[in-house]
Amino acid sequence: MAKGTICIFTGNGKGKTTAALGRAVRAVVENRQVTIIQFLKGNGYTGELFSSKLLNQWITIKQFGYRCPISDQIRSGEALCTKCGLCFRENRNPINGFALKALAYAKEVINEGASDLVVLDEISHAIKHKLISLEEVCEVLLKRPSHVDIIITGRNMPQELINLADEVTNCCAIKHPLSNGLDARRGTEY
Repeated sequence: MAKGTICIFTGNGKGKTTAALGRAVRAVVENRQVTIIQFLKGNGYTGELFSSKLLNQWITIKQFGYRCPISDQIRSGEALCTKCGLCFRENRNPINGFALKALAYAKEVINEGASDLVVLDEISHAIKHKLISLEEVCEVLLKRPSHVDIIITGRNMPQELINLADEVTNCCAIKHPLSNGLDARRGTEY
């Protein structure tokens, strides 16, 4: 069995989660089990959640975050995100414990070793906002079973995680429709 690696997708540009999802699909093609743990995401209407239903025997996606009160309407196309910011505020509220629950689940999944690839999506935000400990994340990565590949995504990646990684990609947008006022598009940005 091949030795697992740690890969990071970071930077201020778009595409970090998308790159991780691409790697996850590639792993599925090789009959590998994948678990995607989304830190501080709980909207329930992103495209990856729909696609995972088609690939559910290989990919498990678990979100740990605030669920928008209108997410069902957004998912059905009846409403658009109002950009009220409630989900961001609630996700960062330590009282909710979303990041702690996500990290506990990540530890369990990684230590179990049944998933060949584990994606820790947006974990850097949880670290940045001091919702979880960088030291604890490093410990989980260092003690993982040797065959488990890890992908970590998020902006402002701590240097300690970059130092642990075998591969680091900095996503940098040269040009993007969102920076020109176009709203996020279903099936493209989410």
